[in-house]
Amino acid sequence: MNHRYITKIEQVPGLSRKDRDAIQQITNQFRFRANDYYLSLIDFADSNDPIARIIIPDSTELDGWGATDASQENLYTKAPGIQHKYLSTAVLLVTDICGGFCRFCFRKRIFIDGNEEAVRDISPGIEYIKKHPKITNVLLSGGDPLMLSTERLENIIRQIREIDHVKIIRIGTKLPAFYPHRIINDPSLLDVLKKYSTRETKIYAMVHFNHPRELTEQALTAVNLLHDAGVITANQTPLIKGVNDDPDTLAELFRRLSFAGITPYYVFQCRPTAGNHGYTVPVERTFEVFKEAKRFVSGLAKRAKLVISHATGKIEIIGKKDDHVFFKYHQAVDQKDASRILIFRSNPDAYWLDDYAEQAVSRHG
Repeated sequence: MNHRYITKIEQVPGLSRKDRDAIQQITNQFRFRANDYYLSLIDFADSNDPIARIIIPDSTELDGWGATDASQENLYTKAPGIQHKYLSTAVLLVTDICGGFCRFCFRKRIFIDGNEEAVRDISPGIEYIKKHPKITNVLLSGGDPLMLSTERLENIIRQIREIDHVKIIRIGTKLPAFYPHRIINDPSLLDVLKKYSTRETKIYAMVHFNHPRELTEQALTAVNLLHDAGVITANQTPLIKGVNDDPDTLAELFRRLSFAGITPYYVFQCRPTAGNHGYTVPVERTFEVFKEAKRFVSGLAKRAKLVISHATGKIEIIGKKDDHVFFKYHQAVDQKDASRILIFRSNPDAYWLDDYAEQAVSRHG
């Protein structure tokens, strides 16, 4: 299937002229990118279509809410293009291109002209990883690494595989949802993945399905080709207002992922990034949706953890009782915080951990 990338709102055939004019000013601040395959999944007659919510700009993006780098990734940038936040995992930002721009992206600063966090020359990152033997996992991110040419991607994977202490390579990608034909139509990509995903050192594709309707026949074909190449797939998604913020939809997503052999891995609290206010659900409402969704699925579909990707670590939202909310460090920057439980008074208007900070009741090691 031939495809066409679309970067101008006037190229979207399903929008009225009035809608296009209203959206144009948004794209002056937050760029738009899609392709004809993904746009074909939208029912433009439905003003609440969840796929449109994911990809079509919304007026709330200009309300001035949020920070450019909500999780302070800048604190963990160790060399150009590499972040090292958790002891065993490093992140290489290898591209600033995606198959489409999710409107709620937490790293949308990457796509602003002049940003140089993603690099073409990964040699400083490779040297950093070589010098840190406790790094066993390397996540390729950006941007979407599968937007790179297969030759370029293989060059990156080969260099990482030459580092003995790195056992897992993860590829963060939404292309199985945005444009599965990237995988279906490129046997050489599958050959590369099969070559480097070995019996003892696997490649993981960290896929991003936000809504069950993204799991099309083509998407599932792409996922199965990845599986056939020896790649392990795991899904992560934020909870997004108007996309998957009701228990039935989230449960259906968990079910269909598990049926297809894709592990439900993380559900993220949507980060308070600039432009994200209209997509964000308060923390305690997120927890209720997540908890209710898991009631209706099998154990295999219950494996996702609900987390806040905070500057200090990945903090799991584990419970709510009476007037208190309970959190636990799932991953911590400071090892003194490892597995620490945080208890806060309920705050139904909290969107992020920092909204609770001044109301802390206690912290338990």
